Amino acid sequence: MTQIYNFSAGPAVLPKAVLQRAQAEMLDWHGSGMSVMEMSHRGKEFTAILEKTEADFRQLLAIPANYKVLFLQGGAIAENAMIPLNLLQGKAADYVVTGAWSKRSVDDARAYGDIRVAANAESSGFTHVPAFADWQLNPDAAYVHYCTNETINGVEFVDVPDTHGVPIVADMSSHILSRPIDVSRYGVIYGGAQKNIGPAGLCLVIVREDLLERASPLTPAVFHWKTQAEHQSMINTPPTYSIYIAGLVFEWLLAQGGVAAIEQVNIAKATLLYDYLDQTDFYYNPIEPAYRSRMNIPFRLRDESLNDAFLKAAEARGLLQLKGHRSVGGMRASLYNAMPIEGVQALVNFMQDFANKNQ
Repeated sequence: MTQIYNFSAGPAVLPKAVLQRAQAEMLDWHGSGMSVMEMSHRGKEFTAILEKTEADFRQLLAIPANYKVLFLQGGAIAENAMIPLNLLQGKAADYVVTGAWSKRSVDDARAYGDIRVAANAESSGFTHVPAFADWQLNPDAAYVHYCTNETINGVEFVDVPDTHGVPIVADMSSHILSRPIDVSRYGVIYGGAQKNIGPAGLCLVIVREDLLERASPLTPAVFHWKTQAEHQSMINTPPTYSIYIAGLVFEWLLAQGGVAAIEQVNIAKATLLYDYLDQTDFYYNPIEPAYRSRMNIPFRLRDESLNDAFLKAAEARGLLQLKGHRSVGGMRASLYNAMPIEGVQALVNFMQDFANKNQ
């Protein structure tokens, strides 16, 4: 059987060991006689799963004690509404637009108050992060929002801006747990699970406790971070199976040596592909090198009439989900934590073969 490597941007590849363990536990979790999908979310079995999942997540990111971890539904897009509802307090908020997802965040948030764009890279085709010195920040803003890794456009932040005390709200959906971060520099961190954490259906939110007091009185209970924190993310039934799989991923990541260790693997994977893209005339990556994402690498063929042939031949070699997002076209390889370096080498080998045959 052909070795399959799944380069999907999300829902994305999961560690094989995690899938095998979930398979083994599918019908009977730890002798309970129940699948995790069947458990009461308030029973002792699932309570144990939830508590360990949170503890491991806190360990992986060294999350300070004065931050709450929430396990919510609706994905990162739902947070586009939850954030202004929980933080605006009648003030303005600053947003930085570096790609399709941060642009979507602006559009969604505008229904809830005064949302201002402090910096925008759209005129350049979203190929870089605007210099921090050029951001037009409001010192009285309720928060500053940006997306630290743009899944579609392949742009990643490598530094944290100085916002002079204004809380930073960061969408880290597509690179959370891929590199160490200093959680204390952020007010809120959030991300959908379906890229580097687990299956779709779960969104994790890390929020500093002092920010839990800012919610609008119009905030629905299920969207209210303080209410969710007070009820251990169970104001309603949480996405139990997605939480369980996330917990298995966290255990797997700890076994690899944690986030610092997996970062070194991610650097090696991204370097392998970018080095090839930079030395060939057949393909190219449009992103300025200083802002290239390690997780989501868009690339294009110089002769785009070969796109369909490229994708068909790649699939025949077991290299799946390489088509770029419909809004930008081209190709995209997502190299999340669970993608082994062997998969990236297989992709580079295929790209070389395809180029040699179609020069």
